[in-house]
Amino acid sequence: MPKLARVSGRRLARALEKAGFELERVDGDHAFMYDRDTRRSATVPLTRRTLPVGIIANVLRQAGLTAQDLSRLVRA
Repeated sequence: MPKLARVSGRRLARALEKAGFELERVDGDHAFMYDRDTRRSATVPLTRRTLPVGIIANVLRQAGLTAQDLSRLVRA
């Protein structure tokens, strides 16, 4: 299994947008994103700091993405 890319919350939100998620709303420092095709939602903490691996893994699980998907989206 590939390692998770270490990214900030803002960069993770941009990667989810590339994957087809739309920004539904922002509440405080969290972005609530929704994908109409898969009907999945993900909550991303919007921070400029690098997120802990557990939070990145949790957001990917919510979004139905893999570590490979994330590294591909971050590079694109």
